[in-house]
Amino acid sequence: MSALVQRLLAAGLLAATAGAGIGWGLAAHDRNQAQAELAVERRRADDLGDQVREQNRAVDALAAAKTAAEARGATARQLAAANGKRYDAALVRLADARATTCDEAMPAVNQLLESVR
Repeated sequence: MSALVQRLLAAGLLAATAGAGIGWGLAAHDRNQAQAELAVERRRADDLGDQVREQNRAVDALAAAKTAAEARGATARQLAAANGKRYDAALVRLADARATTCDEAMPAVNQLLESVR
């Protein structure tokens, strides 16, 4: 082989090696950039996951508060119904009561108050 052919082959080999090295360097740069972007996205996903968990805890707390309020409301309705029945029964007992003065009305008022208590 002549020296010219050897030099041409060496130059071609050098160009191919340089191209491969540049390609390798670009691929490594792209890989590093993709890894950095992946790390940022993972942090964002973790943050969003934390926010979703916080919202779920708030929703659970609201659900518990709603259940407690419904229970208190049911108890209050039962108590109001019982008080209403006692009041209605007391009014029935006093339906025939007549008074023209305060002294005549006080026994009926006292009876109504005792019945409702």
